[in-house]
Amino acid sequence: MNILVVNSGSSSIKYQFFRMPSTTPVCTGMVDRIGLETSTINYKAQINGEEHAVSLSMEIADHEAALKEVNTLLMDAKVGVISNPAEIDIVGHRIVHGGEFFTTTTVITSEVKEKLKQTFQLAPLHNPSAFLGIEVAGKIFDRATQIGVFDTAFFQTLPAEAYRYAIPTAYYKDYNIRVYGFHGTSHKYVSAQAAAYLNKSYSRIITVHLGNGCSISAIKNGKAIDTSMGFGPLEGLIMGTRSGSIDPTIVFYLVNQLGYDIEQVSNLLNKRSGMLGLTGFSDMRDVRARIQEGDAEAKLAYDMYAYRIKKYIGAYAAALNGVDAIVFTAGVGENDALVRKLVCSDLQYLGVDFDEEKNGLAAKGIREISSGDSAVKVLIIPTNEELEIANQCYEMSADR
Repeated sequence: MNILVVNSGSSSIKYQFFRMPSTTPVCTGMVDRIGLETSTINYKAQINGEEHAVSLSMEIADHEAALKEVNTLLMDAKVGVISNPAEIDIVGHRIVHGGEFFTTTTVITSEVKEKLKQTFQLAPLHNPSAFLGIEVAGKIFDRATQIGVFDTAFFQTLPAEAYRYAIPTAYYKDYNIRVYGFHGTSHKYVSAQAAAYLNKSYSRIITVHLGNGCSISAIKNGKAIDTSMGFGPLEGLIMGTRSGSIDPTIVFYLVNQLGYDIEQVSNLLNKRSGMLGLTGFSDMRDVRARIQEGDAEAKLAYDMYAYRIKKYIGAYAAALNGVDAIVFTAGVGENDALVRKLVCSDLQYLGVDFDEEKNGLAAKGIREISSGDSAVKVLIIPTNEELEIANQCYEMSADR
């Protein structure tokens, strides 16, 4: 079964093509800076055991033009992997927010599209782009089944005590204000990988997804029971440009005493805070370079970043009644040894015996960074949201 996975952002499209049930992608790529004269297309394909790579720079006006260029590469005489668009059986779409409408992987119909439009207000930066990707893919791959995989779906198993806010009940019943959680596709994938690696039928896993956006989840027997992001992606951990959790009184102070309007508050907390607000840099590599130069503010920012993660680990260990594994994933989680060291220091009370030497080694795939005697395994597991989306689409088609 030929499955094309499309992950549409506001100015980019990431894609992977699978011939399921094989989990090795036949091709991968990304279209970036859509809408600019300096748009780029990257494409890699595995053909007869050899890798073929293409990098192009051109003006790509919109998402439709971007996906047409991807289709052209997929069918290219030299580097292509299909002969015509009709060979694509399924196009799987990553959709950030499903609200309370979409709790499972869903075939996209006209009725589903109408409901999707109602989620735009919940994720105004992400869902409209995903919807555009669905519309464009439906035109180009018109014989394929379009399927939506929702980041929030994995967190539909949260108990009410975890997903409800302590505000009047009417705001939940009438306006669906609750914890939704994000990065669910990533948390689901790496927790399943961890459970298989640990070979335990009973598992209590804390997954730590650290990229520009950051979240942490408590997972018991494959089901999420708590997560740090809430109604939107601002709550929880310190992130690249987002503040994470703050006292709501600060918002009142900004508005009533400093004269901010709501748009300015949103811009401050979402785009000018986090590591950027603390150091002037949103990329952890830049912050780490400043630490090496002796910058005390950069060191403090790292300590704050790690301390927030550590507090959540303690809370989730309590919620899980113990923990079998702590998993680091995504760009920072997989590659930043200093963050992992700061987070995992002084966790002996949980049963963590952290191995600094293993933590400092560069390697690929799943790897342990705890000692062999550690009661709690600390793992690095590369995330693969596109593969998880393909798996869910394939499983759904098999059940139909």
